[in-house]
Amino acid sequence: MLQLAFIRTNKEKVLNGLQKKHFQDIHLVDEIISLDEQRKNLQTQSDELLSKRNTASKSIGALIAQGKQQEAETNKSNVAALKEQIDALTGQLNEVEQQLNQQLVRLPNLPNELVPNGKTAEDNQVMKQSPDFPKLHPGAKPHWDLIIQYDLVDFQTGVKITGSGFPLYKGRGAKLQRALIQYFLDYNTAAGYTEYIPPHIVNASSAYGTGQLPDKEGQMYYIKEDDLYLIPTAEVPVTNIYRDEIVPASKLPIKMTAYTPCFRREAGSFGKDVRGLNRVHQFDKVEIVQLTEAANSYAALDQMVAHVEQLIISLGLPYRILRLCGGDMSFASALTYDFEVYSAAQERWLEVSSVSNFENFQTNRLKVRTKDEQGKTQLLHSLNGSSLALPRILASMLENFQTPEGIQIPEVLRPYFGASVIQ
Repeated sequence: MLQLAFIRTNKEKVLNGLQKKHFQDIHLVDEIISLDEQRKNLQTQSDELLSKRNTASKSIGALIAQGKQQEAETNKSNVAALKEQIDALTGQLNEVEQQLNQQLVRLPNLPNELVPNGKTAEDNQVMKQSPDFPKLHPGAKPHWDLIIQYDLVDFQTGVKITGSGFPLYKGRGAKLQRALIQYFLDYNTAAGYTEYIPPHIVNASSAYGTGQLPDKEGQMYYIKEDDLYLIPTAEVPVTNIYRDEIVPASKLPIKMTAYTPCFRREAGSFGKDVRGLNRVHQFDKVEIVQLTEAANSYAALDQMVAHVEQLIISLGLPYRILRLCGGDMSFASALTYDFEVYSAAQERWLEVSSVSNFENFQTNRLKVRTKDEQGKTQLLHSLNGSSLALPRILASMLENFQTPEGIQIPEVLRPYFGASVIQ
């Protein structure tokens, strides 16, 4: 959530940032500033009346002691009248503050100055790309055919058990998933990330804290009876570990990693873009999250980007790194780099990771703070990245590493998978 004081003092910067993100409801900025003026005026009136009431209340005892009973009674009546006025103002103030907060949470984060202009994915900036691409043998297949050939994933039974978009991994397919997850976690913990196994269901406060609510309410699975949400990513529970806490500077940066299943309702329903493992409702992902001091967050972002890049390189997959344009960024992000791997059989790029700096947008909602050298409380910055999302990694591996003799397993995965080829 944007800080109210920043909006008041940097209105033009806020408007320019929202326009760069192609945010439609620009009028909210003026409404927020107007509501804040109402809030301040009501608060001033309330404070003045409270001061008068306190003065009048204190005088009552002295007047009675002096035998000025009539004046004391008059002051009692004045105090009662002032209380009614204060109660009325308090009601108005609470209503205005509620309206103000409702409007504030509708504003997305502002983009960093490095974010390129643009509205759609076609406007994203390619920062780096692998020079080499695999050359497949004649008759090479897309992953959805390879899955059937080698009996790795059963989509039909997944439909029977749950519905479309819920794959059932089996046999070597399940083992390969487990191998990828363990390798990703080992890679992250070796780089100093602490592993967590968080809850896979969160309350509304947690979803609100990381920006899923109210922006992405329709994209999450909701349990109405308990007012809980299935997580769309481990970012949500992991970032909330430090909600409402003041973190000692000596513990920073905080580096966390977690594997979780992820649940998203917006999987789509047609075309090759959503076929097979390209887009599903439930998928596995390993996440990395950092909490840092503001001055260090962009150095941390660069480190996280390099970390994910080396992970993809270790798998031997062709990849590219994109800097997302303003119109293609998430609601909460200030700067995002996407990683895509090339699917040789589909002849298209598949997104497998987003690495983002949210600056203090999430931590302002979460109230995650530290104290600087002067003892002043400061909001931390939060960052997260996929390290990595499994379905498209698996799809790309199956397609890129297929041979007439079988599917080759990347060397780094062989100790985890227990074999060098799927035949």
